[in-house]
Amino acid sequence: MKSKKLKCITIIFLIYLLNQNAHCELQVGFYSYSCGMAEFIVKDEVRNSVTRNPGLAAGLVRMHFHDCFIRGCDASVLLDSTPSNTAEKDSPANKPSLRGYEVIDNAKAKLEAVCPGVVSCADIVAFAARDSVELAEGVGYDVPAGRRDGRISLASDTRTELPPPTFNVNQLTQLFAKKGLTQDEMVTLSGAHTIGRSHCTAFSSRLYNFSSTSSQDPSLEPSYAARLKRQCPQGSTNPNLVVSMDPSSPAIADVGYYLNILTNRGLFTSDQTLLSNAETASQVNQYARNSYLWANKFADAMVKMGQISVLTGNAGEIRTNCRVVNG
Repeated sequence: MKSKKLKCITIIFLIYLLNQNAHCELQVGFYSYSCGMAEFIVKDEVRNSVTRNPGLAAGLVRMHFHDCFIRGCDASVLLDSTPSNTAEKDSPANKPSLRGYEVIDNAKAKLEAVCPGVVSCADIVAFAARDSVELAEGVGYDVPAGRRDGRISLASDTRTELPPPTFNVNQLTQLFAKKGLTQDEMVTLSGAHTIGRSHCTAFSSRLYNFSSTSSQDPSLEPSYAARLKRQCPQGSTNPNLVVSMDPSSPAIADVGYYLNILTNRGLFTSDQTLLSNAETASQVNQYARNSYLWANKFADAMVKMGQISVLTGNAGEIRTNCRVVNG
């Protein structure tokens, strides 16, 4: 009788463990046993790519952000469009501005060669973003892993789930809150604009025909606006025109972004709007004075963002090719 009871308890415990595993949390060192070189392989690919093209660091950080905000951090941003579906990457929010896909492809190919079917594309994106922050002289951080890849990618989702550069502070706060991120974390993550560049089309509305009473946005510092107009002539149809978001140090993750906002040189409406609210303005001032504080809080916020609606356990899949779902 005792043996039978023990057997039942053992079975119940095994079922419990299996259930726990199916809904496990992300873990630092997730691939320690299944693919011990995983993070090193990704870091090596990111380092080589960023060395050749420093701008890719910003691209890979932004890719992680754009992935996580739509259906969670599931690598949906990497899926290619099909004849019957336009994917996220081909939406105006991501094309032509999002870049770094080839870095993920290369890292995935190397991982498949040594650990086939083990490392998810979603985790590669998270690792690559962390490595990019480090290469931009930001603070490194441990990335909890164990994400699995989603099978759905819809361009239409980008219209409601990604913040456009025209958003004000209240709209930004509400959108980030939908993702489980606080206003404090929104201001912190906005600091990612300290690296990278933007197409002129993302902010040209601030330079020309701004309103019925003003040709340009009056919140723009005049000499900065004049420089932007020289870089982005009115009526230009050149889709390749870009400007650095933080001209003083476009490849370094520093607090130049916040210093720019304080001098009315935030590139986007969504940047400059941070001064329009007492709480967010106080945070901008705090970060502008304390680069160590921002860098560490940015690392923490990236870890939290990387856990938005993740697929774990048996959910989703581990794609063989990050651009297509498994057959």
